Amino acid sequence: MKRPNIIIINCDDLGYGDLGCYGSKKNKTPAIDKLACDGIRFTNFYMASSVCSPSRAALLTGCYPKRIGFSPPGKFPVLIPGEATGLNPEEITIAGILKERGYSTKMIGKWHCGDQPEFLPANFGFDSYYGLPYSNDMGRSFFGKETERLSLIPDILKSLPPLPLIKDREVMQEQPDQSSLTERYVEQAISFIRENKDKNFFLYLAHMHVHLPHYVPQRFLDQSDNGPYGAAVECIDWATDAITYEIKRQGIDNDTVIIFTSDNGSNTKFGGSNTPLRGKKGTCWEGGFRVPFIIRYPEKISGNRICDEIMTSMDILPTIARLSGSDLPEGRIIDGKDMSGLLFDSSSKSPRNSFFYYFNGGLYAVRSGKWKYFSGSPDYSEALYNLDEDISESNNLVNDYPDIRIRLNELMEKCRIDLGDNLHGTRGTNVRPGGKVTNPKTLTEYNPDNPYIMAMYDLSNDNWG
Repeated sequence: MKRPNIIIINCDDLGYGDLGCYGSKKNKTPAIDKLACDGIRFTNFYMASSVCSPSRAALLTGCYPKRIGFSPPGKFPVLIPGEATGLNPEEITIAGILKERGYSTKMIGKWHCGDQPEFLPANFGFDSYYGLPYSNDMGRSFFGKETERLSLIPDILKSLPPLPLIKDREVMQEQPDQSSLTERYVEQAISFIRENKDKNFFLYLAHMHVHLPHYVPQRFLDQSDNGPYGAAVECIDWATDAITYEIKRQGIDNDTVIIFTSDNGSNTKFGGSNTPLRGKKGTCWEGGFRVPFIIRYPEKISGNRICDEIMTSMDILPTIARLSGSDLPEGRIIDGKDMSGLLFDSSSKSPRNSFFYYFNGGLYAVRSGKWKYFSGSPDYSEALYNLDEDISESNNLVNDYPDIRIRLNELMEKCRIDLGDNLHGTRGTNVRPGGKVTNPKTLTEYNPDNPYIMAMYDLSNDNWG
């Protein structure tokens, strides 16, 4: 089989119920819906974390965040500017595997796997990078006097340096106008596609939307039926349309795999939806981990399909390795499974027999088949749910199926030995260290003489998201 081009579009905080093809009645997403119609839409796809830094590291490496010393990645559940920790440069990513196969590789958008020079994308197989090194709310919160909106900002974010926009390793702008960033990202993506249309390429586009704050072009604000949040979703849809148009225009549509997903569930507070799932970003309910996942590969996989089999973001690496004829990294455990069988055979079953729900280093739950089990903790009571019949996790069956409870508890015990569990004080026997540097520095420093275009939360009350 001819090696395909690979495009991964990873959104930020986009919920399970935020797209038309996943049931949204508020957000208009015709381009993404068309992507699903032409490809496969998964209903049981999981990210390896319900927050961004560990989620993104897992997608890139094919490993549980705990496996690679990324759960938590630093002092907090996600990395903050100037932190001494990040993804270990010894880890091998999708980009590194494809680069070895001769692919041109580029990353655009949110990285969030470490902002020290040792942790930036160029160290992980990407030929070039353009974007924000972490979340779009991790910049200068205000200039001059504080505003009422600052009460919505966590204290840890109020004293951060200006938000850096990076090209490769160099800060090109501080405090960019975020309303133009998605358009600039698309321009970068189209340029990369045109430059590499005659050879294999890998493009990883990590949107800033729909993470707060919602800076969106006026066109999308005007047409949204769901406020700034819906406008941000529809801006993502436009970007998807522009990229799919370009690969068709270049005559490489049939040779390009497009993957569309989100790093974790929506926080649901400002217009997002994880319906019909329970919970939100930062929780171990389904709404934190289960996200949209669409894959399109014209002429190679049949379209207009819905797949209910379990798949995770960790499975993307081995699946892409198979599609590109690449070998998996040797001498290390990879938690992902090759899911290419699900793509080419609608009757195929997932090779994944379990999925573990980790948050901040703690193991809270496991899914095996249709069953999800919470072992009990200060945050979650012991519970057993039949997700095939109870997708919203509302009917606790833990007292009705003791044999299943025992079996799933045994799976969690084996996982604790392998990966560790901060709730039980166990480190794990098969974990690798995360990256760490001495004397870390932030990429920018606030300078009152710098003509910044705006502070992070200089939004009108109508546009605050």
